[in-house]
Amino acid sequence: MSQVIVVFHSVLGLRPAIHKFAEYLREKGHTVYTPDSFDGETFNTIDEGIKKRDSLGIPELINRAWAAVSKLPTDVVYAGFSLGAAPAELLAATRVGARGAILMHGAIPIQMIGVGQWPEVPVQIHYSVKDPWVDVQEVKSFSRSVLASKKNCEVFEYPGEGHLFDDDGGTEYDAASSTQMRTRIAGFLKGL
Repeated sequence: MSQVIVVFHSVLGLRPAIHKFAEYLREKGHTVYTPDSFDGETFNTIDEGIKKRDSLGIPELINRAWAAVSKLPTDVVYAGFSLGAAPAELLAATRVGARGAILMHGAIPIQMIGVGQWPEVPVQIHYSVKDPWVDVQEVKSFSRSVLASKKNCEVFEYPGEGHLFDDDGGTEYDAASSTQMRTRIAGFLKGL
């Protein structure tokens, strides 16, 4: 079944890798939106992107995420890379009608987004097993909350320590992990 998917970019901004990921999903028959939360700026290092994130502030990034979906139907799948996983998680938890959430390179406990109970929204999580930017205990806390809602929560760990391993323009790119992740995401979307 075809899905409407919103993909939130990482702290590196709306780089070509995000467009390539969206195109992969479009080739599978989905409608994909890629909002730009960083005013067209892109970065080559996480430290540069963090400066942009901090200059905007988390409240502003949340406002931009809500604005990005305000004219879309409610039965959307929310996906996010790294920093973008947070708005994807937030919207999947609080915007009624969400079809699913795909969180790449991390997840945070639902209490951190102000939610007491996860809704009946299935989730898929992807991260490298030695990723220094991922708090595995936070991922586990989040997945327990999803499972408590009686919905499926698939968690996939990939070898290595690369954070943004799907970004073929970055130094952490891992072709095998990227291919495997995309295949798993395609299967998840097909099952919704």
